[in-house]
Amino acid sequence: GSTLNRELAFTNEEWKNRLQKKDRATFAAFLDSEAPIGLISCAPYGDHAGLYAMWVDAQYRGQGIGSTLVDAVINRATQQQHKKILLDVGDFNLAAIALYKSKRFHETGVRGTLPSPREHISEHQRELVLKNFAS
Repeated sequence: GSTLNRELAFTNEEWKNRLQKKDRATFAAFLDSEAPIGLISCAPYGDHAGLYAMWVDAQYRGQGIGSTLVDAVINRATQQQHKKILLDVGDFNLAAIALYKSKRFHETGVRGTLPSPREHISEHQRELVLKNFAS
């Protein structure tokens, strides 16, 4: 639900603080450069793990990078003994939805919109019940 302007306004200290919180992890993919070509975060989502900030540079999409990043979140949540991972995805983002489906994330029935001024963008929640901790 964040915006580019909000993220650009963070100071280096704020970014460092976000990255150093023990209840969250950010994973980056690199390919022959210092700049990341993909990012993803795992952080609390209520009482569960949450998948946030999924991004792969457009020129590298379709090469399995997104799948590897999602696996990193699944592994992190499993290591932390979470029972499930939740995420929200825009209904328009068919490529992301296909990726999450391939990883067995299912719709929960929870729907919403992004915060103002993007309330016209609908999204839905998906979950992955982790096998090792399913009840």
